[in-house]
Amino acid sequence: MPVPRPPYRVAIIGTGGIAHAHAEALTQLSARAQLVAVADVDHTRAAEFAGRFSVPHVFGDPKDLLESQELDLVHICTPPQTHAPLACLAMRAGVTALVEKPTALSLRQLDELTAVQEQTGSRVLTVFQHRYGAAAVRLRRLVEAGALGRPLVATCETLWYRSDDYFEVPWRGRWDVEGGGPTMGHGIHQFDLMLSVLGPWSLITALADRRARSTDTEDVSVAAVRFGSGVLATVVNSLVSPRETSRLRFDFEYATVDLEHLYGYREEHWRFTPAPGHEGLAALWAGGDEPDVTSGHRLQIEAVFDAWDTGEEPGVSLLEARRTLEFAAATYASAFRGVPIAAGELTDDDPFTLSMDGGAVPWQRVKEALV
Repeated sequence: MPVPRPPYRVAIIGTGGIAHAHAEALTQLSARAQLVAVADVDHTRAAEFAGRFSVPHVFGDPKDLLESQELDLVHICTPPQTHAPLACLAMRAGVTALVEKPTALSLRQLDELTAVQEQTGSRVLTVFQHRYGAAAVRLRRLVEAGALGRPLVATCETLWYRSDDYFEVPWRGRWDVEGGGPTMGHGIHQFDLMLSVLGPWSLITALADRRARSTDTEDVSVAAVRFGSGVLATVVNSLVSPRETSRLRFDFEYATVDLEHLYGYREEHWRFTPAPGHEGLAALWAGGDEPDVTSGHRLQIEAVFDAWDTGEEPGVSLLEARRTLEFAAATYASAFRGVPIAAGELTDDDPFTLSMDGGAVPWQRVKEALV
């Protein structure tokens, strides 16, 4: 009989809002993981966080945490600008980093992470927790088996609302700190799930604008997408939509599968509609005995531990994260250049490889011209 391994030793860097979701997930997985340390530049906030989640060690400097603790995994829950530097710090300390989205602020920065990963042998994983809900896993399995026929058309919508007050947080709505608007920071979860189902995209034609918020970044983007398989899709990312919803719809030859939720889904948020003559597929969609758990951080963290326990590579790897980040970069490049962008087109020193705004934001250039 196999000997149970000791719990994985885990730390969290950054103890703001999203860190609570990570800590609560780890609490639910307490038989498999021990949260041993946290770090935050705001020591008071870190101490309060540690008290709430019974964390024994508190640090003000992430470097001190990584040097003093024996860790299997560190969760990076800081503002986006710091994600890549902290992930590099973790890898050089020999620790796997689980990074909140976006993994990096640019494709160049993500490629630098890949270089450090190759040098150190440590790994960077990205938080895209919606990939791990039972229905999404089932859908990918059916698609891979060809049970639903060819995918034909898809719709992906992140229609959320963020008031002016939301952007009073200094790092929000800024290209240099957040990396972009809803395309980078909000809709990325939905179109990452879409990409995980439909595979590589090949061409994007997009628009982006500021419709209501006086941010540096866009508050709306719209894209028409062609996939390598020929699938056509539309993607809308918005922060100006009072009736908030997150929607995905996949139309296959033999069935339509659609999802509507907000920040996390369960089985009840999915709908399966077989095409006439293919009603028997409903039994395949009904699934097995998977627990009906909301598509949150716990499922992805649990999947990481499961992969480690069996000697497999956990998702979401830098290679997978790059495909999603390239989708965001191509959306901006197409919107601001006014031309379609092909997958792989943004290379080397292309301005949109170096930053998501590419130095070509229309309203920014107008502002600079008036100064």
